[in-house]
Amino acid sequence: MLKINIIGTVGVPACYGGFESLVDNLLNYTPKNVQYTVFCTLKKYHNTIDAYKGAKLIYLNLDANGKNSILYDYKSMKMSLDCDIMLILGVSGCIFLSKIRRRFKGKIFINIDGLEWKRDKWNFLIKKFLKFSEAQAICYSDIVIGDNKGITDYVKQEYGKEAILIAYGGDQVVRINDDSLYRDYPFCREKYAVTVCRIEPENNIHIILEAFADFSKISLVIVGNWQQSVYGRGLKEKYTSYKNLHLLEPVYEPHKINWLRSNAFIYIHGHSAGGTNPSLVEAMNIGLPVLAYDCVYNRATTENKCLYWKNSEELRTLLSRKSNSFPEIASAMQEAGKRLYNWHHIAEQYNALY
Repeated sequence: MLKINIIGTVGVPACYGGFESLVDNLLNYTPKNVQYTVFCTLKKYHNTIDAYKGAKLIYLNLDANGKNSILYDYKSMKMSLDCDIMLILGVSGCIFLSKIRRRFKGKIFINIDGLEWKRDKWNFLIKKFLKFSEAQAICYSDIVIGDNKGITDYVKQEYGKEAILIAYGGDQVVRINDDSLYRDYPFCREKYAVTVCRIEPENNIHIILEAFADFSKISLVIVGNWQQSVYGRGLKEKYTSYKNLHLLEPVYEPHKINWLRSNAFIYIHGHSAGGTNPSLVEAMNIGLPVLAYDCVYNRATTENKCLYWKNSEELRTLLSRKSNSFPEIASAMQEAGKRLYNWHHIAEQYNALY
């Protein structure tokens, strides 16, 4: 039996983000000769269980995000010295990897996620720390996994090491028809665009809001954590009075968030940092036409088949002049989504590595 410990997530059942959804869906395709152990944080899971989808669960009384994630990951690694493979998701705890490497006899697989050190929200010292952690992760791992061609190309150019491309799935999302939800979201009876993301500068929310504030023909629904930062609070205060802008707080019920996406006219994707974004591939899988920020990661994910923008003027131009092409883009997005970003395919790639 191959013992694989998964390190670096909030835990399962998935209730948080991309890595958590990755693990939750990998567990649906566990090979017969594999025993997974998943580390979870007690900060999010107050009702603990011993196992989930055949995986053993170990709970740590540490936060899995922020500065505490360093100790969370390190403790998880120290408790995994008897497994065969450590599957580490993210690089924050990898400053200790050289120390772990001296004691651990198995293999280390690391999915480095996006280029976290490039995010605008971090100050200079945090960026330096994250870049160092990234370098340690790539140096001391047996296999580096990148979720986007832009990431694997970066690893090759920056470190001279080959990384394996494995994206995320998005086919767990299905279209929802539920007229009762119009009571909660009456503005969704009108034609609207939708965005689901963290409210951070590198997701270009300010550009998206500026574009739609001057283009009232289509409403915009943005679901995100507006209260988490000065950036988010400032944008909500500035734009909350616009009748065509609906700035919603996080929606955690899958049924509701999928309904909000299902009824949208288009999906606006503003991410400029990181690799293959889960919210983007989910929108592709349900067949939404996509207007994406123009960067290497988004072009790779969408195979250069959607529409791209760099500023609010370009986004407004696409909204007003390119709508005739939206059905064709929607079809291309769904075809690519089903072909590239389905969980069975993703799990097969991880299982092949084992």
